[in-house]
Amino acid sequence: MNRRGSDLAKRLKAVRLYVLVTGDVAKRPPLEVARLVIAGGADVVQLREKTMADGEFLALARQFRELTAKTGTLFIVNDRVEMARLADADGVHLGQDDLPVAEARKILGRGKLIGVSTHAIDQARRAVADGADYIGVGPVYPTKTKGYEQGVGLEYVRQVAFELDIPFVAIGAITLERLPEVMAAGAKAVAVSSAIIAAKDPKAAARAFKRKLTE
Repeated sequence: MNRRGSDLAKRLKAVRLYVLVTGDVAKRPPLEVARLVIAGGADVVQLREKTMADGEFLALARQFRELTAKTGTLFIVNDRVEMARLADADGVHLGQDDLPVAEARKILGRGKLIGVSTHAIDQARRAVADGADYIGVGPVYPTKTKGYEQGVGLEYVRQVAFELDIPFVAIGAITLERLPEVMAAGAKAVAVSSAIIAAKDPKAAARAFKRKLTE
């Protein structure tokens, strides 16, 4: 791993609050939301726009890159590996039906971060074996965002925390009220979308999450 990649891996281990920014969920324009959640303490922002045209997406991703470079925030692109490369994002996050880790690594290079969504311990083990830098663990609770009518539950968080030595973020309808039990299950970091970006004050919402995560 090159020096930049080593720096990203070190920063990844310190992550506590990971915020997914999606225009369909946010109450404000995505870039404005990103500014607010970073000001509130987000360590990572992920740009998640599944249907946006490539040209529009790339322009927005480059604005996210400029913002996060200034603030020292990690910037991850959901799914769209080539767009992540062109925008010089810090990494990409892949679902179970997206490109394999090895193929994404060929496109991005060894100095970038690759995360993988996992919903069961066998998927988590496979992601580790494939060379993922971190994994998403969830959805912990039922969530419309991911289309899961049933969450995977806290027991899966406990399994990963106990068995695997890889940075992970718990994800899936995690609210401020649910956060303590997610942390008690072993999660040091959480990925949040609607509870923060759909809030009336995203900055304050992010700050409240970050405070609990670092107490």
